Amino acid sequence: MRLLIVSDIHANIDALDSIGSRADAVAFLGDAVAYGPCPAECIDWLRARADYAVRGNHDNAVGFDEDPRCAPMFREMAEATRQLHMAMVEEDDRQYLRQLPLSAAFTFAGARFYAVHAAPTDPLFRYMPPDSTDADWLVETSGVAADVLLVGHTHHAFVRVSGRTLVVNPGSVGQPKHGDPHASFAVWEDGRVTLHRAAYRVERAISRLRSRSLPEDVLQQLIAALRTGGA
Repeated sequence: MRLLIVSDIHANIDALDSIGSRADAVAFLGDAVAYGPCPAECIDWLRARADYAVRGNHDNAVGFDEDPRCAPMFREMAEATRQLHMAMVEEDDRQYLRQLPLSAAFTFAGARFYAVHAAPTDPLFRYMPPDSTDADWLVETSGVAADVLLVGHTHHAFVRVSGRTLVVNPGSVGQPKHGDPHASFAVWEDGRVTLHRAAYRVERAISRLRSRSLPEDVLQQLIAALRTGGA
């Protein structure tokens, strides 16, 4: 049994389409919107394919018209695209984002999973990068009754063990930050996790971005992020 794990799509339908969906189920860890050019198309993809889904800080921001609480270097991009996406998506899409839960516990192929966007103690906002300490991760996993904890938010893919819990971050489909522009995702299959990267038509995504009404400085920052896979 194969579980496709995706996170931080960020309105990049070209990246999302590149990963395929040859899986028995799909788990989505938040942030369908913000930054990219195609929020409605990505929400449609999730409606059709996501069996398990949680709300990210940018989903929350577009759904409820709230601050996503980004780091300072991302605030201008986040605010410009939040306003753009609120105008681009229909009310039922915003309702979809609003109704996504902050966490999801589910059993798949005999394994227990617990999914959040950021961290169990702070599902929307806590930043837990790959170099977070064992002690910090034990705080997060000690209250989780699951074999596998699924998290996103950092845009960095990793797999690690915390106590008796396997922690999986699939990275970002639409805006990776590990220095590689390929779409990043993970697959859990019969107890084994693999991290994957998929090439996609980056320049097509950039062309879509150029057609949106965005300030030039924001547009150039977004283009650079897509081309380099950088922060």
